[in-house]
Amino acid sequence: MGKFNKSGKRGMPELNTSSLPDLIFTLLFFFMIVTTMREVTLKVQFRAPQATELEKLEKKSLVSFIYIGKPTPEFQAKMGSESRIQLNDKFSEVSEVQDYITQERMNMKEEDQPFMTVSLKIDKDTKMGIVTDVKQALRQAYALKINYSSVQRQ
Repeated sequence: MGKFNKSGKRGMPELNTSSLPDLIFTLLFFFMIVTTMREVTLKVQFRAPQATELEKLEKKSLVSFIYIGKPTPEFQAKMGSESRIQLNDKFSEVSEVQDYITQERMNMKEEDQPFMTVSLKIDKDTKMGIVTDVKQALRQAYALKINYSSVQRQ
């Protein structure tokens, strides 16, 4: 019969890390798919008005947003407390709306350009004067499909 040698100390076997890269890439792909990037950082206060007849937008890629409201507290010292227009990530004037719409149209595919919609996200306490000025600028830029963002009245 054979003898078992118990005098030798056995070391701990090494950890098999061959599947670790697969696990890391799986987690990476998971977070890439789940994470959404914020397109615009709001610099104006926006509380949507309430409405009863709402319609959901079909293709968000065809929508350009214009935000109108009072600047957030961090910008009120510099910009004042009157309602301001925000196009993308910067404060703008009414005169810049036409150029913004032209630029947004150029960024779209040619076949999608006629279906472009401008969504106005206006704070419920904003005066109509600035809204009318923006609508006039949109009319001059031939952006005739306008949408007003709101929340469902309860």
